[in-house]
Amino acid sequence: MRLPLNGTVLITGASSGIGEQLALQLAKTASAMAIVARRTDRLEELKSRLLVLNQKLVVLVQPCDLAVVEDAAKMIDAVEETLGPIDVLINNAGYGDLGLFEFSDWSKLEKMIQLNVVGLSYLTHRVLPSMLERCRGGILNVSSGFGLTFLPGAAAYIGTKHYVTSFTESLRSELVGTGVVVSQVCPGPVATEFEAVAGNPVDMNYNWLLEISADRCARETLAGFSRGRALIMPGWIATLLVLAGAWSPRWVLRLSYRWIGRWLRKKAVT
Repeated sequence: MRLPLNGTVLITGASSGIGEQLALQLAKTASAMAIVARRTDRLEELKSRLLVLNQKLVVLVQPCDLAVVEDAAKMIDAVEETLGPIDVLINNAGYGDLGLFEFSDWSKLEKMIQLNVVGLSYLTHRVLPSMLERCRGGILNVSSGFGLTFLPGAAAYIGTKHYVTSFTESLRSELVGTGVVVSQVCPGPVATEFEAVAGNPVDMNYNWLLEISADRCARETLAGFSRGRALIMPGWIATLLVLAGAWSPRWVLRLSYRWIGRWLRKKAVT
């Protein structure tokens, strides 16, 4: 089922990286856009760039901490009151945490889980009834290649992305024939602020030649989303490696990752 990426679009995590690029690339087709993140100055700057691309675009800046459900509820109320029903929801907001689990700051982990899991689920739950009433709409959840496999050194973050992947696939199955399309994108490494926010206490570097630009990631994501694809994986090299991991027997992965886990622990304690 093809999905027209027009009407009213809401993008979370729009102040930088993939979310920012998704907003810029949707500017010419959307009629109205709500851009959501915590950093107001970044959102205002993005609004100016969006209006250069499309002077007729109605842009609503909504600063919000989506890890707080009450704030997310007020944000949705404001968007629907100003722009009307949401036609396309892009759940892009989220961050990670790198390092051994026991050394992670619990308050950071708790907020990450609240944002990556609860915030995404809440926004989806809020906009879905209206989409079903109109028999049309699109929801794009930004997961990760890690949502299809596992790896030592980011246990809680990878756990949240497994939730997003399973939630999206299950919800998509529930909505067959309703006119509402639910897709997920599972990118590999992308050149964003992810590592700066996640931290990298043991100098984990899984990127090297796998990293793609946020512009390319957004472009390939929207191409797949507009076609109604269930799973979108930008970047062919990362795609091959992620799929190899997802399709490999668990015992093979466990043997391989035991070495990585020991290496990470040795670096962390020395």
